[in-house]
Amino acid sequence: MTAVQRLAKSTAVHVGFAFVAMGGWTLWANHGHGLAAAWTPALAQGAMSGAITLVLKRALEAMVARLPGAAAYVVPPAVTAAVILAVLIGVHRLIGTPEIARTIAVPWSVSTLYAIVYAAVVARGRPGAVTP
Repeated sequence: MTAVQRLAKSTAVHVGFAFVAMGGWTLWANHGHGLAAAWTPALAQGAMSGAITLVLKRALEAMVARLPGAAAYVVPPAVTAAVILAVLIGVHRLIGTPEIARTIAVPWSVSTLYAIVYAAVVARGRPGAVTP
């Protein structure tokens, strides 16, 4: 395995990338309110995105494994999307993020799209899988 392949499979790299990418997005989304108002939401979003990256894959795999048929395609991404949305809104309200909708639009969309695609991939890979 090459060094690039090892980096691509590294959990730390994925978590770090999520932190930088989504924290950076949040900094930009809130920069109109001044950098002082944007830094706390950026750091919080970076930390949440890193945590989401760490947990989302395993949560989807666990749910898909426990659900029969077409439910394995629908329920896991719906549950994770709802939980992630609630956490993002709750934390950003709590810390006073100026642009909540703008801030969470990208991280929530990316995590939800990932959940939809990954749940389908895992569900299709099961023995006797049903394709909706």
